[in-house]
Amino acid sequence: MLIPWASYPFVRLVLALMAGIMAHLYLSPLPELLPALLGLVLLYGGVQLWASRRPGPGATDAAGLLALLTVFGAGLALTQHATESRLPNHLGRFGQEVEFYQAVVNDYTVSRPATYATTVRVSAVRVRGRWMEAIGGIRVSIPRDPALAPPRYGDVWLVRGAPAPAKAPLNPGEFDYRRYLSYHQIYHQQFIHPDQYRRIGFRPPSLAVAVSMRAARQLEGVFRRYVRQKREYALASALVLGIKDEVDPETKQAYANTGTTHIMAVSGLQVGLLFTLITALLRRLFGRVPGFRYWSAGVGLAVIWTYAFLTGLSPSVLRAAVMFSFIIVARATGRHSPMYNTLAVAAFVLLCYDPYLVADVGFQLSFLAVLSIVYLQPRIASWLHITEWAAARSGPWQPQYVRWSWQQGSRVLNWIWQATALSLAAQVATFPLGLFYFHQFPLSFLFSNLVAVPISSGAVYVGLGLLVVKGVVGLLGLVLPAASWLDYLPQAVAWLFEQLIWLFNEYIFWIGRTMPGALIKDIHVTAPQAWLLFGIILLLLTFLAARHLAWLGAACTLLGLLMGSRVWAARQLTADEQFVVYSIPRRSVCGFWQGARADIVMVDSLPLSETERTYRVLPGIIQREGRQVDYRAGWWGTPVPALRTQDGIVLAVWRGLRVAFVSARLSLARQPSPVDVIVLRRNARVTPAEVAGVFGKKASVVFDSSCRSWYVHRQDSLLQAAGFQTHDVTMAGAYIVRPND
Repeated sequence: MLIPWASYPFVRLVLALMAGIMAHLYLSPLPELLPALLGLVLLYGGVQLWASRRPGPGATDAAGLLALLTVFGAGLALTQHATESRLPNHLGRFGQEVEFYQAVVNDYTVSRPATYATTVRVSAVRVRGRWMEAIGGIRVSIPRDPALAPPRYGDVWLVRGAPAPAKAPLNPGEFDYRRYLSYHQIYHQQFIHPDQYRRIGFRPPSLAVAVSMRAARQLEGVFRRYVRQKREYALASALVLGIKDEVDPETKQAYANTGTTHIMAVSGLQVGLLFTLITALLRRLFGRVPGFRYWSAGVGLAVIWTYAFLTGLSPSVLRAAVMFSFIIVARATGRHSPMYNTLAVAAFVLLCYDPYLVADVGFQLSFLAVLSIVYLQPRIASWLHITEWAAARSGPWQPQYVRWSWQQGSRVLNWIWQATALSLAAQVATFPLGLFYFHQFPLSFLFSNLVAVPISSGAVYVGLGLLVVKGVVGLLGLVLPAASWLDYLPQAVAWLFEQLIWLFNEYIFWIGRTMPGALIKDIHVTAPQAWLLFGIILLLLTFLAARHLAWLGAACTLLGLLMGSRVWAARQLTADEQFVVYSIPRRSVCGFWQGARADIVMVDSLPLSETERTYRVLPGIIQREGRQVDYRAGWWGTPVPALRTQDGIVLAVWRGLRVAFVSARLSLARQPSPVDVIVLRRNARVTPAEVAGVFGKKASVVFDSSCRSWYVHRQDSLLQAAGFQTHDVTMAGAYIVRPND
């Protein structure tokens, strides 16, 4: 066999568990699965007992297959049990009848320019004057007001009004935030005004998390005090503590463009650096002490989990801490379990705790990167033997300084090559996910990571050293009040820390300026195409290991399917024409699409902001693989024939589709102009009789995002009663019609 599965029992089990979880994500809702799972467990127990009495490959294989089927069923049942929306007292069961609800803040608070965003967990609701127990998560936003304290983990709120169900994507290709929230058991959203809620208590869901978050904020205060420059302070907090509130959008974009965003999140890199440092120090200082293997493992676990605690117990650092904990325990027990099996155990435990982690981008990237590094890094590194190459060119006849130069140079070159091999290995497995989730691939990742990772690693060590030195100085200050001069020690460490952060930042920006064309952007990859990419990579790796042409032929077959799917999709889009009225808050924006070409017209004559373009329009452009997209602030210069009348109405005719944009009062005295679509803007004061008299009753009426909700509510009922078909882009999403429909 190509893969000795007997050496990796948990690899098989975790794959079966993941298959069951993913099956539930795609097939739900399903009937109650617990009885079926109990039946499978009993059946497996009987078959295993039978197999133990009849030794042989047939019985063993049957028991093994049934075990995998049982774990598959466990994945289904665990995911169903973790899905709160199916419970009878879930918040979604009460609809808009909720008058008040009581909830507790149970997440980090994200600071935005105008709002605070966090998640609250509901404990009770009042319906028709009666309080009832309820559960459910709500993603809430409140105005950022200096007079109001930001939400704090553990705050208990009394909120007036019912939350709204999370909205589906409103524009073509837009990120499905509703699905993302559902994977975190959040199905509602609400913007809460200051007079709509009141803090009535403090009851943290977890005391450990509350203390951990407070500790992280206290440590952030150290960086705020000693790191003078705002940009460097923001990155310092993100790099060491995972707090990214102050990182500006320009810096985030620079890191994304160079493939170094992972450095700004406290995860496997920081935990791995800490684990490496502690292991090296303990081995050098106490390597010969009896029982070193066991007590050093205890110290390593204590340090890793202390760091996780001091950084706020965020999900990313918890995943990394669990992963390294299993590695430490495996080494301490002396059981030479393969790394793949150890990682599988960690993934299995995490998925049993939260099955929805399988859909988490961080979880996917973390485990795939580590697996790829474990398998590929030694193989890539073996392509070059720098130490042997340098030794062959250094002989005893050469002067000592020459031999020393060869020796030191080979060490540096070997380190560079090992780092290059690691970076290449990590990219191989994460490449499809990068295209699928982020629609881009930075070709500069080798250059950026090769320098950025060592500098950032040093910065992490110095940053942790700053926290330790400040803590020691603070303790000495309590004992020796006259020792205030000791504050120069953390100041000196902070200066070095800030210089490293500055150097790191400048290098990332320099790479972006020097290699502007190294970022391949706007790549649309569907989920099936991402699976095909994974299949191609796996088959190619199998071919390189087994040296059988059949594997290469299978990889070429999948590559053909991938290319065929992309060609077919491009061919379908070439002939596709769409008129789109976008859903962008308080804006009037429409698009005229012909295949991969489009004219995006800002009907209100105001250019789109970068945020509006990036999150509302660009996803649809990527989805259609737009090649020629022009943005027009107003109708001037637009190739779409448009006529503006004296009363402010714009009549556009495109590919036979007649569209009227109405933003003022209609007059029955004007010449009738039958159209196919009527777009009402800026609360246009019209009546159904006027609309019918001027444009006819066959036209569809669209309320664009510049219309207020009260206006839409009033006009929608009147127009529908008069026989018109209506569409509100704010609630129902973008309006899309094809000219030939």
